[in-house]
Amino acid sequence: MLILKTLVVVSHPKINDSQTQQFLLQGAKLQDVTWHHVEELKEIDVEKEQALLMENDRIIFQFPLYWYAAPAGLKDWEDQVLTRNFVYGDGDDNLSDKEFGIVVSTGMPLKEFQRGGSENVTIDEIMAPYFAIAQRGKMKILPVFTIAQFQYLNEQKQMRLLIDYQRYLTQTYPDSLTNRQEWFEREFADRFKNFDGTNCTECETVLDTFIQRKEDINQLKSTIGLIKQGEDE
Repeated sequence: MLILKTLVVVSHPKINDSQTQQFLLQGAKLQDVTWHHVEELKEIDVEKEQALLMENDRIIFQFPLYWYAAPAGLKDWEDQVLTRNFVYGDGDDNLSDKEFGIVVSTGMPLKEFQRGGSENVTIDEIMAPYFAIAQRGKMKILPVFTIAQFQYLNEQKQMRLLIDYQRYLTQTYPDSLTNRQEWFEREFADRFKNFDGTNCTECETVLDTFIQRKEDINQLKSTIGLIKQGEDE
């Protein structure tokens, strides 16, 4: 399975005080991704930043929602790095076919971001300027990953969020059952390698069971396909 290189361009003016961003940082550390906090840059080296974008296959913008937009740090980074010639003007299509995603956090309930809700606007509509940039660069746009009211999530929901976030960073898209299965199988195998020789019979059992269940599902799909083929004939 092809492993994509992922760049997470993070913007938060007080990232050390953000429970959400610190939680996501710990999750990102468990994946082979590049975490790039723009507010930590002493200066923006445009050529270096553009080279970083070109080196990666999946580019994620990650930020809290401040008055229906990203923090000023990301806008400043965009204005300097995403020049017209780099994005589409020089004919090189530097970002073409790269994947583009957004991880956005908000203190408002997700249900309010809809027509008739208190915000009366959807998250996708708010993210339209970023989609426009991605479309201009001929990028493949991923669904927005929205984190609403992180501070109210219990431990179980946080762990579910962690897994979903890690999948968003590194799983092959589209988010199909097959791609999910491959991602989990790879994660199981990678995690078990880190036991440093410790006997983990239960771990091996979990992985073997998972693989067997995946094969059972594939066999079931094949059987259903044959049944449908027979009905069509």
